[in-house]
Amino acid sequence: MIVIDEKTIFDEIQRRKPVSVALNGPDGILPKIQETASKIMERFGIPAYVLADSCFGTCDMNTNGAKVLGAEILFHIGHTINSTSFGDNIVLVDAFDNISFDTIAEKCAEEFRGKTVSLVTDSQHLHEVDKVRTILEHGGVQVLVGKGKGQLNDGQVFGCEFYPVMETRDSVDANIFLGQSNFHAAGIALSTNRPTYVLDPYFNEIREVTGFAQTLQKKSILAVYKAAEAESFGIIVGLKEGQFSKTTALKFKKELETLGRKVQLFALTEITDDKLRNLKGIDAFIQVACPRISTDNQFHKPVLSTPQANALVKLLKKENVDSIFQIPHWL
Repeated sequence: MIVIDEKTIFDEIQRRKPVSVALNGPDGILPKIQETASKIMERFGIPAYVLADSCFGTCDMNTNGAKVLGAEILFHIGHTINSTSFGDNIVLVDAFDNISFDTIAEKCAEEFRGKTVSLVTDSQHLHEVDKVRTILEHGGVQVLVGKGKGQLNDGQVFGCEFYPVMETRDSVDANIFLGQSNFHAAGIALSTNRPTYVLDPYFNEIREVTGFAQTLQKKSILAVYKAAEAESFGIIVGLKEGQFSKTTALKFKKELETLGRKVQLFALTEITDDKLRNLKGIDAFIQVACPRISTDNQFHKPVLSTPQANALVKLLKKENVDSIFQIPHWL
């Protein structure tokens, strides 16, 4: 069950006495965020708005929505990071899943005895890493926990950022991800090119995602080769505050035009196939907002992420195309 650090929220409201507040977080914990918002309104008598658009990380906090509502504080819940540099009006709030990994960790220890693994997780399960590490080591598994970098804590990954597992990849037989998220685990498998397993405490199962990740990689490479045949490109700048990479978009524009391609520039908040179908005269797209938009969704034309677009430019220049995703940060 998800537990939100409501004490931090209540203490901050008591201290600052805002006229109204906003709250948001990932889709999976929205019901819990609703409960917290109701408690705020009951306890303090102020409006507490739940920003219910999909939220995929600290790159996607919808601070503009909070400003439009006149909310003096935005409580961004459930994306723990190693940073507090988001300004006075944004407060990052922890949300932990209190389910135990003890049983599935013991099962994992039996399966991986004698192996070396990299232990990794997302924000909701960071507090379980030390306990699972102890269980695995007592069961004869050598465990490495990679160091965090930038916004990441030790042993933590985002959907597009993988520094801890990239640090350990040459020393391990497999990656072990604590949680249920195939989304995070597939990114780990792609970036490290190592067998990757999910330790799912809800279903008490060890689930390999390596094959799923390889399917995503094949699809992504095929999109690059299809895009290489395009004469006209649409380059999309993401309008979410943490996904705004205009400089990268203009770099790709210059490179493609130098290579004789036509380029149009677009900007979107949500990049979906339905919206791209409205745009005519474009053979392929490059979006510099979020790399997982391209790998995890279906589009009627090639829609390349930044790593894919870098590979495309190399391909068009007849240079060697290295593995697209085996880098620690996909932006």
